Amino acid sequence: MSARIDVQNLSISFGGLKAVQDCTLSVEAGSITGLIGPNGAGKTTLFNMVAGTLKPTGGTILMDGEDITGLPSDVLFHKGLLRTFQIAHEFAHMTALENLMMVPGDQPGENLFATWFRPSLVRDREAEVKARALEVIDFLSLDHVKNELAGNLSGGQKKLLELGRTMMVDAKVVLLDEVAAGVNRTLLQDLIGNIERLNRELGYTFFMIEHDMDMIGRMCDPVIVMAEGTVMTTGTIAEIKNDPAVVEAYFGAEVA
Repeated sequence: MSARIDVQNLSISFGGLKAVQDCTLSVEAGSITGLIGPNGAGKTTLFNMVAGTLKPTGGTILMDGEDITGLPSDVLFHKGLLRTFQIAHEFAHMTALENLMMVPGDQPGENLFATWFRPSLVRDREAEVKARALEVIDFLSLDHVKNELAGNLSGGQKKLLELGRTMMVDAKVVLLDEVAAGVNRTLLQDLIGNIERLNRELGYTFFMIEHDMDMIGRMCDPVIVMAEGTVMTTGTIAEIKNDPAVVEAYFGAEVA
């Protein structure tokens, strides 16, 4: 496999604090790559730089060989790089279906001229977007809540809805930030199953931060361990768990 995301010597400082320093890693195309590490290791900061919400102070980020270092998130969105958040970001006063229909960019209905003078174009495009949103709703088994206000959904349903947003565009790489957080065990299995289906059936590449080691062990190969702002090691979950340095730095006495 070739690297879909290639991070080379990435660094960022906040004042005198080096949050990420000289960090190098790769996310292979078609993989589900895990990112773990103790609190304060720099995982979310790294994600924010890859996702375009923070500009690194040093280093390079490549996507399919293209330098995307410092590009803003809206530009990366159109290149197929998307992220989800530990706390779901939904439009609370819109339905689940409407939340999905909001995702595709450059819809003619956003243009006042087209709304007035080309209403058929607006209607046709809206029908296409709605049809796609209904397909996504069906894929995620959210049909029973499609007309429910997104703010009323459970934590797990909101995470599924966030995953659905990535399906409304031509996503290539999806950064998942602690998808298990706040999700009950039943819905978590649905969420895991859908991520695996998107990876297996549609070729999505996932890069995920997660503290649930059972989830990491089931889904991720390889697993990257960060500590003190840089990569400590990379390997399978079995290799990671048997690395004394990782046990000491991250798993601690609980695993030891």
